[in-house]
Amino acid sequence: MDLIRAVIVGAYGTPYQDGLFFFDFHLPSEYPQVPPVTSVYYRSGGLRLNPNLYMDGKVCLSLLNTWTGKGSEVWDPSLSSVLQVLVSLQGLVLNDKPYFNEAGYEKHIGTVEGEKNASPYNENAYLTNLKSMLYLLRRPPMHFEDFVKDHFRGRGHYILKACEAYYMRGCLIGSLTKDGCLTEESRENSCSVGFNLTLAKILPHLIPALNDVGADCHQFEYLLTSGMPNSPRS
Repeated sequence: MDLIRAVIVGAYGTPYQDGLFFFDFHLPSEYPQVPPVTSVYYRSGGLRLNPNLYMDGKVCLSLLNTWTGKGSEVWDPSLSSVLQVLVSLQGLVLNDKPYFNEAGYEKHIGTVEGEKNASPYNENAYLTNLKSMLYLLRRPPMHFEDFVKDHFRGRGHYILKACEAYYMRGCLIGSLTKDGCLTEESRENSCSVGFNLTLAKILPHLIPALNDVGADCHQFEYLLTSGMPNSPRS
């Protein structure tokens, strides 16, 4: 087998929660002596939601030799595998603060400036994640049509519950539980006006799309007519 299509479900506690991220692999004849460097393709839908995942499908990861790294971060023919690549993508790329994945920005981790900049980045990543959901609902990858539909049917309620928490309560992006419930971290910040304006434009498309696949959306239909809530951040 030399052709693989894999999907990662975005982890809770991140701006990628409940999103689906598809990757196509073509394993070269030299695999596993060499990594699938030029043959990993991210199905972006023309969206850029992470510094390591490009709109043209390029995946930037040290394990693939497309980014600098050392030790266990780079490909080892005796140990490395496609599974390791996928785990790295889920844990190191689709993480809770992707802002720090930008080249040189890791030095700002834990600083006031870094955390301040990470917040709007998370807002944009979350909004792009929602747009990606809409794209996948319209154009699910071949052979994953049922998977996509089943995923959004089961998780649609919690996706909208998260939208409600961010939109109406101003909760910190990426601070919710798996079931969209608030945590102690949720109230540490509030979403910007720009975030709310954009989310207000996405919801009229997202709610019907989730409803069409059988998700329980009735509780959140009021968001379509509620008007934009007040937000203390510009």
